[in-house]
Amino acid sequence: MPPLPADPGLIDSRYAAWRLLATLGLVALGNSGMYVVSVVLPAVQAEFGVGRGDASLPYTMMMVALGLGGIVAGRLADRFGIMRVLWVGAAAVCGGYMLASTADSIWAFALAHGLLLGLVGSSSTFAPLMADTALWWNKRRGIAVAVCASGNYLAGAFWPPVVQMGIETLGWRQTYVMLGLVCGLGMAALSLALRQRPPLVSAPGSGAAAAGGTDRPFGLSPLRAQLLLCVAGTSCCVAMAMPQVHIVAYCTDLGFGAARGAQMLSLMLACGIASRLISGLICDRIGGLRTLLLGSVLQGTALLLFLPFDGMVSLYLVSALFGLFQGGIVPSYAIIVREHFKPQEAGVRVGAVIMATMLGMALGGWMSGWVFDVTGSYRAAFLNGIAWNLLNMSIALWLVMRSRKLARAQSV
Repeated sequence: MPPLPADPGLIDSRYAAWRLLATLGLVALGNSGMYVVSVVLPAVQAEFGVGRGDASLPYTMMMVALGLGGIVAGRLADRFGIMRVLWVGAAAVCGGYMLASTADSIWAFALAHGLLLGLVGSSSTFAPLMADTALWWNKRRGIAVAVCASGNYLAGAFWPPVVQMGIETLGWRQTYVMLGLVCGLGMAALSLALRQRPPLVSAPGSGAAAAGGTDRPFGLSPLRAQLLLCVAGTSCCVAMAMPQVHIVAYCTDLGFGAARGAQMLSLMLACGIASRLISGLICDRIGGLRTLLLGSVLQGTALLLFLPFDGMVSLYLVSALFGLFQGGIVPSYAIIVREHFKPQEAGVRVGAVIMATMLGMALGGWMSGWVFDVTGSYRAAFLNGIAWNLLNMSIALWLVMRSRKLARAQSV
């Protein structure tokens, strides 16, 4: 079934809305592994007899591979259409869960997550779909990309309690088999709704930013601007990974149990859905850069709140606040790319920045476990996350100030 040719008249249309709904489901299914592995971390650690840092390796390998695979998937989608890429991704997600369910060591378990779930599977349903969505909307691009990205947190809100229930009743191996079937078949079915190729350029008359940015984003060379965004993406997600990856293990250490931790993770990511939608509306008003800065400030505030509050009720509240504060950060990068770079480069450039965020999540997940193994406490891990968040905030603030200066100079 070949992809249909692009039709620029469908931008901002009812078809684009139905396509966005299918995209939301694809992201929720394809990115399930990002949150499932956090829930099974205590069970896997106990079964394979490894430390907290080694038990975090599957998550780390999956996120690194997901980021790298996003660039390749974006290029393939540009050439062959997103539908075909999603078919391959669906098969890889199914196979990855199946293979992981048979693992007899932490390394086999990690390789299944890295090579199949991350590099080929989940990579097809995050950066390429955000880039694709950005090309179908002009008037409501911010909220559209936010809805697409919310599928990631929808996965985080839905899958952790479901998987925890499966672990308690069926065991983690049988739960993985069921996940492979549900997610793989669901992705294959939904991908049929994305047969139409996206327009390569925005509709005319939609403004300079929508028409394709400039040859010197932020007054910098495209390479320097891209590198800055990649550093910002890495640093914000090192900080973001600390609660998301380790909240279940943290609650277990505090004596609240893994089930409570899974509920907190679910609450955190459910609030992240609201955060992404609200941030999308804000982004349509103030732009991607200012939305990134706002999200960075709020995420740092939430991380600070984890330090003094470690009671069960307070952790539920802080987890909810963390979700509400940081959900709009990652989608803002896709908007920044569309506002400041050429639309013909959107797939590759969004893929590169999202790769950096995945590397940050991978590094943050492993680093937090390593810091815990060294210090015996998560306090130092939270402080490490706060330091990385400050780096992201500094880059975002510098880019905002530079953009304002360039705008004033152009208006003179």
